[in-house]
Amino acid sequence: MRLFPSDRHPLPLPEGHRFPASKYGRLRQRLEAHVATGANFQFIEPHAATDDELLRVHDRGYVGRVLSGALSPEEVRRIGFPWSPGLVERSLRSTGAAVDAAAAAIEDGVAASLAGGTHHAGTDWGEGFCVFNDTAVAAREMQARGLVQRVLILDCDVHQGNGTAEIFTRDTSVFTMSIHGARNFPLRKFPSSLDVPLDDGTGDADYLEALARALTSSFARSRPGLVLFIAGADPYEGDRLGRLALSKAGLLERDRMVMKAAGDAGVPLAIVCGGGYCEDIESIVDIHAATMLLAAKGSTAR
Repeated sequence: MRLFPSDRHPLPLPEGHRFPASKYGRLRQRLEAHVATGANFQFIEPHAATDDELLRVHDRGYVGRVLSGALSPEEVRRIGFPWSPGLVERSLRSTGAAVDAAAAAIEDGVAASLAGGTHHAGTDWGEGFCVFNDTAVAAREMQARGLVQRVLILDCDVHQGNGTAEIFTRDTSVFTMSIHGARNFPLRKFPSSLDVPLDDGTGDADYLEALARALTSSFARSRPGLVLFIAGADPYEGDRLGRLALSKAGLLERDRMVMKAAGDAGVPLAIVCGGGYCEDIESIVDIHAATMLLAAKGSTAR
C-alpha cells in the first residue's frame, strides 16, 4: 500500500502554538516500525501541488496571495497559522499528497496521505488550519485526468466540511457527506450533499448506526468511481476540540465500515488523516496508525 507522507515539510509554528504538528512525524515512525513486522507500506514523497491543480478548485487571487505572502491580517487569522514560506511548502505538499494518494488508489485499490483533510478551505478562503482543500483538489484532478467521472467524499472528521461543501455546491459530480458534531466548529456550515449532525457526547453505538445509514445513502446516490475518506481522529472521546465520545475501538469500526462499503462497491479508496487535537499525541497516532494498518490489510485482499 502506497503512503504519501509530508512530515519532511513540517508546519513552522510559533512558540506555544497548540496545534499537534509532531503527530505526522510520529505517525510515519510508527508505520515504519510496522514494515519490519511485515506491513505492506511504501513511503513515497508527494509532489507539491501545481498551480493548475489548485486553480481547478481555488480562486486565482486567493492562490496568488497565499503563494506570495500577500494575505490580509484577517485572512491569516482565519487560517490560524502565521504566513511563512514553510507554510506554503507544507500546504502544497499536503495537497499534492492527496492527489498522489487518489491516483495511487485508482491503480492499486487503496492508498493514503499521511496528512491532509483540509476541509475548511473554500474557493477563496482558508480557515481552521486549512489553506488549500486537499480532497477537493484531488477529486477535480482525477476528473481532469479522465480517470473518474464521479467522486464521493466521506468526511468523518468531527468538524463539518464547510469548505468542501461550498466548493461543490453546484457540482453534482462530487457527492459530499459530512458526519460531525452539530454544535462544533465551524459556525457557518455550508450544506453538504448529505450532512449528519450529531449531538455532543455521541458515543460509539449511535455514531456507527448513523454512519451505516449515511454510507448506504451516499453510495446509492453518488455512484462513485473514487472515494476520498477523511479519517479524522478528533471524534475520539479524549479530543480537546471534538465534543463527541468515540472510543478507539469505535473509530476503528468506523474505518472498517467505510473500507467495507468501498470494497463491496468495487470502488478505489484514498484516505487522508483529518484532525486530531488530543493532549496525548500518542493517542492521535494510535488512531491514525490503526486506520492505515487496517487499510493495508485490506489492500492485500483486493
